[in-house]
Amino acid sequence: MASVLNTVAAVAFTGGASAGGARARARSHLSPAPISVSFTRRRLTVRAAETDTNEVNPQVPDKAPAKEGSSFNQLLGIKGAAQETNKWKIRLQLTKPVTWPPLVWGVVCGAAASGNFHWNLEDVAKSIVCMMMSGPCLTGYTQTINDWYDRDIDAINEPYRPIPSGAISENEVITQIWVLLLAGLGLAGILDAGHDFPIIFYLAVGGSLLSYIYSAPPLKLKQNGWIGNFALGASYISLPWWAGQALFGTLTPDIIVLTLLYSLAGLGIAIVNDFKSVEGDRAMGLQSIPVAFGAETAKWICVGAIDITQLSVAGYLLGAGKPFYALALLALIAPQVVLQFQYFLKDPVKYDVKYQASAQPFLVLGLLVTALATSH
Repeated sequence: MASVLNTVAAVAFTGGASAGGARARARSHLSPAPISVSFTRRRLTVRAAETDTNEVNPQVPDKAPAKEGSSFNQLLGIKGAAQETNKWKIRLQLTKPVTWPPLVWGVVCGAAASGNFHWNLEDVAKSIVCMMMSGPCLTGYTQTINDWYDRDIDAINEPYRPIPSGAISENEVITQIWVLLLAGLGLAGILDAGHDFPIIFYLAVGGSLLSYIYSAPPLKLKQNGWIGNFALGASYISLPWWAGQALFGTLTPDIIVLTLLYSLAGLGIAIVNDFKSVEGDRAMGLQSIPVAFGAETAKWICVGAIDITQLSVAGYLLGAGKPFYALALLALIAPQVVLQFQYFLKDPVKYDVKYQASAQPFLVLGLLVTALATSH
C-alpha cells in the first residue's frame, strides 16, 4: 500500500531535499509530462516526454554531499548519505528503509485493533508477511517510483541522488519498480488465503494505485499540498492499519472513519518534509504547503494538523467511555507539543530530522493506544 504503501512516516513519504546552488530556469506552471511506453523484443523503455522549452539545467556542485557522508544514512535513504557505487546498496537507498517502520507499526495497530491476534506461530508468521508486504515491498515501490518521477526536482535539490546523478540506470529503476510492486501484490494474495473476499489484495492494489497517482502525471497529487499530503498520511496510517485488521478480524466503518481522521496527523507529518525542498518545488510549480502559505504559516498548519487531530481522537475515546485510554493519549501528546516548540517551530529545516526522531515515537505509541481502545 502506498505507503501499505503510504499508504504510518512518515513518514516520509519522499523525494527531494535542500535547494540547489546555481539558478535553474523553469516555468512556474508546467504541464504534466506524458509518458511514452514502447515495447521491443529486447526491452521495455519508459521515457518522460519534454513538455517545456525552458529546461531545468541545474549546476550545483556546491550542494554535493561531503565526502565523509554517512554510509549508514545511505542505507536508510536519508540526507547526509555517502556516495555509493554498489548497485544493491543504491537499490536499497531508493526504497528508503527509514520510511518502513511506520507501515510496520500500522500493521501492528491493525492487528491489535482486531482483537483476534494471538501469540502463536501462525498469527506471528501472517503478521510478518503483512509487514514485508507493507514495508519493504510496497513502501519500497512507492519510494522508488516517487524518486523516478521526482528526478527533475532532485536535479535541483539533490543532484547527487542516485537517479539524477546517473548512479543507477533508467532500466534498472524501472525493473526495481515492477519487481517490488509484483512482490507486494503477490504477498497480498497469499495473505488472502482463507478469506471469502480478497480484501488484502484489493487494499494493496488500491494503495499501489494511490502511490502511482501521488507521484506520476497527469494527476500527480503531490502538486497540491493538501490533497497530496493527506494521501500520504492515509497511506502511512490508514492503509497498513486496515490491512492488519482485515488480516485478523473485520474492517468496520467506524475504524475506517477513525483512521482517516488520524491521517490528518499524517498530513502534518508530511508537511515537515516539504520545508527542505521549497526551492525545487517552487521551480517545478508544485504547490506544497510551505510554497503556498510561506514557511511561517506552514509551520503552524503542520503542528496544528498533528496536535488537533490527536486531541480530537482523545475526545472521541473519552466520549466512547474509555477515559483511561483518552488520558494515556493526552499524556503522549504533551511531549510532542514541547518538542515542537523546542525544535520544529524554531527552524523546520535545520531540526526536521531531530524533531521527527524525538516526537514521532510518541505519536505512533498514541496510535497503538487508540488501537487497543477500539479492540475492547
